[in-house]
Amino acid sequence: MIDVDAMPFIADIPRVQAERRPDATAFWFEGTTTSYAELDVRANQVANGLIALGVQPGERVAYLAKNTSAYYEILYGCTKARAAMTGVNTRLAAPEVQFILSDSAARVLFVGKEFYAIIDQIRDQLPALERVITLDGDREDWDYYPSWRNSKPNQAPDRTPLGDDDVIQLYTSGTTGRPKGVQLTNDNYQAFFRQGQLLDWASYGADEAVMNAMPLFHVAGVNVGILASAQGSRTVVLRDIDPGLILDLVEQQKIAHAFWVPAVIMMLTQHARARTTDWSSLKVVAYGASPIAESLLLEARDIMGVRFTQLYGLTETVGAGTYLPPEAHDPAWGKLRSCGVPWPGAIVRCLDADGNSVPTGEVGEIAIKAAFVMKGYWNRPDATEEAIQGGFFRTGDAGYFDEDGFLYIHDRVKDMIVSGGENVYPAEVENAVFGHPGVADVAVIGVPDDKWGEAVKAIVVAKPGETPTPDDIIAWAKERIAGFKCPKSVDFVSELPRNPSGKILRKDLREPFWAGRERRIG
Repeated sequence: MIDVDAMPFIADIPRVQAERRPDATAFWFEGTTTSYAELDVRANQVANGLIALGVQPGERVAYLAKNTSAYYEILYGCTKARAAMTGVNTRLAAPEVQFILSDSAARVLFVGKEFYAIIDQIRDQLPALERVITLDGDREDWDYYPSWRNSKPNQAPDRTPLGDDDVIQLYTSGTTGRPKGVQLTNDNYQAFFRQGQLLDWASYGADEAVMNAMPLFHVAGVNVGILASAQGSRTVVLRDIDPGLILDLVEQQKIAHAFWVPAVIMMLTQHARARTTDWSSLKVVAYGASPIAESLLLEARDIMGVRFTQLYGLTETVGAGTYLPPEAHDPAWGKLRSCGVPWPGAIVRCLDADGNSVPTGEVGEIAIKAAFVMKGYWNRPDATEEAIQGGFFRTGDAGYFDEDGFLYIHDRVKDMIVSGGENVYPAEVENAVFGHPGVADVAVIGVPDDKWGEAVKAIVVAKPGETPTPDDIIAWAKERIAGFKCPKSVDFVSELPRNPSGKILRKDLREPFWAGRERRIG
């Protein structure tokens, strides 16, 4: 359980656990352990280092690297300095990284070796960036993180956190393709902790091991490590998703809790060693970010023999919203297609176009009101006002409640595609494809995919006299946007369906691919 009163701010977590469990392992990463006493000292050193570099309360510090235990040293160091940690999606293309670093005005960047080339490519386009610190060395022009950190004072900095301080800023794409920085505060996480500790999936024992395999630029990945260290648990961090390694570590580290997206659960169940792995230590698997096929869920439950909890939420709600408890995963309940019931302190409604709740069984836009709803979008007051109305965050997802109060996601009000847990907005992909010299018009939709839930498809009208191939268009897109956003397939048509005002009728384009399916999302 989380002692919320003793840790009202994220910055308190390493200090409190260092006092209570100084020698216990806080993080395990590739064979190296960090105790809670070491975590607190290192977070202090990071904070003092950032302050020495001139980082002021409310400013952003960026992290562009794969998963490491150092991420949490930096995160807690940022919060002690009253700065906000901005994790950058490692799958983005250079122009997208440049936008996020510029938009956040990050003065300091921590970077992994896999991304040196990207930073070199965009460095002269980042006027606010004053210092680059490498996690892996091999750069004489940049500081090396362990040496930089260890040269700083050990004592806690003289900065007192506030509840309204932004602690994490993660970027989510917008319908126009321009990413928005989601501001998550100490108060948001306080509410997340208070409600989460009432739920089975988030209750970690102080001596239990928790697997942190999901990327740390996603709120789900970040939350696992924060929840674990807030409860004094041992977090096992994976650099990348590796099904074989996950199976090894479940046995070797006696993993008790994990969060995996459905695509990872599929990889694990299909692995040759799935049925010979010793799953006996594993108690609860939480999953979310995209829907899961009933057949896959039942197979995973049979193989692993654990309790499953589905989570529905968004970055803007700290990943919280509704949950489908373990008992509702019994097929006899008839709720496997549901994403569950609201969190204890949350109000979840399905609204019509006028903002009124629709009757039970009728579809409306899902809206969430809770203390864990974000402060807003960074420097985007108009977008914030549009997203949060009357205290309710408008998710853009369409759904309905059944007579038992269980929520079902039916479709999306907006056109967002969810592929393998990643959000993809058609406008962003269309902007990339439009520049191809052989493309006259393009529409992007999500189509069913057994592995990823949805796959990105481009439907293209070629310019007269031009004969671009699918491979041409996909390669063109890959030079401009992240690979996961690029079309996986391309169809050619003579014209796109549009309404009288010229808007593309994506629902008409989607219909042949989704016909006969109860849910119009992956």
